[in-house]
Amino acid sequence: MPLNSPWRADFPGILALEAEGQTYLDSAATAQKPQAVLDALLDYYAGGAANVHRAQHLPGERATRAFEATRGKVAHWLNAAEASQVIFTRGATEAFNLLAYGLEAEFQAGDEIVVSAAEHHANLLPWQQLARRRGLELVVLPLDDRGLIDLEQAATLIGPRTRLLALSQLSNVLGVWQPLRELIALGQAQGALCVVDGAQGVVHGRHDLQALDCDFYVCSSHKLYGPDGVGLLYGRADALRRVRHWQFGGEMVQLADYQSAEFRAAPLGFEAGTPPIAGVIALGAALDYLAELDGAAVTGHEAALHAKLLAGLAARDGIQLLGAPRVALASFVVDGVHNADLAQLLTEQGIAVRAGHHCAMPLMQRLGLSGAVRVSLGLYNDGADLERFFAALDASLELLR
Repeated sequence: MPLNSPWRADFPGILALEAEGQTYLDSAATAQKPQAVLDALLDYYAGGAANVHRAQHLPGERATRAFEATRGKVAHWLNAAEASQVIFTRGATEAFNLLAYGLEAEFQAGDEIVVSAAEHHANLLPWQQLARRRGLELVVLPLDDRGLIDLEQAATLIGPRTRLLALSQLSNVLGVWQPLRELIALGQAQGALCVVDGAQGVVHGRHDLQALDCDFYVCSSHKLYGPDGVGLLYGRADALRRVRHWQFGGEMVQLADYQSAEFRAAPLGFEAGTPPIAGVIALGAALDYLAELDGAAVTGHEAALHAKLLAGLAARDGIQLLGAPRVALASFVVDGVHNADLAQLLTEQGIAVRAGHHCAMPLMQRLGLSGAVRVSLGLYNDGADLERFFAALDASLELLR
């Protein structure tokens, strides 16, 4: 089966890399951008850039309309009840820090924050540091052999002292969907806030945040085929009212004098200063592009590619797959081979994969590993990409063993 991608030609970056002999298999780190996104960036700057929300002139009004239109598109994409529940940040990492500082007053010494053993540093370190500042306990939910959070153990670890759960939707190392609805229900039964890291999951299928019933959901534009430097923070209206302002400056002020200030409510109250205007507008173009695709065709294509990837890895001796990945990526180690050495040889053959701890050092430590090689797929990848990868993998292993 050729597994051709009908969308490959929409991504100039993929075509440019291919022309120089590069095969891009690192979309979990950052995805390439469709032409529509590049056009939106150029249109904003070439058509007369202006700041948003503050100007009465035409360029400012035009930029504000486009900026706020993206807020509505994000709300629709995630099925948020209101566009005002969507806050733009300068990345998913900033969004987690916003929450960790903005919710600090909710905690007292001895309270617990619960995370999983699979968390990315972005959804671990802000809570770790909050725990240190406030004298809190950080509780880690263990994983089973597949990489799933163990629900039986979670039920015993999530208790009356639990004030917040912070959990990934899809692990960037293990590629498994976590049982979020069950975990959120356990947290809600204890009155805990629930934060979901959707950075990896948001790009695979459509997700209904009202049905998921989390308090907060965080994801990134650049993994959603949009520009870098834009993060998304969704919050339920009642949960957002509990978040204190954490950055101060222009736009987020309602009234101010030399001694005091009153601040806007969400979303503008959490968007201090000039936001990433061009990036937000271009994210809207990315969502328009994705909305026009046949979602079932994209899902089917990614599933077929993923099956080919897993089958190829399983057919080679000495390769150990981490977890039981279900979508779009696979992390693995090879007996007797260092992950960095293998990645370097793949790089020399034009194969762009990622190696190392993948910003999940505690997880790697629990697995007894220094790192792993990760292959991750986008909708633009095809069967020929994987054939080149496997040819390079075989050549590399022949040298390293």
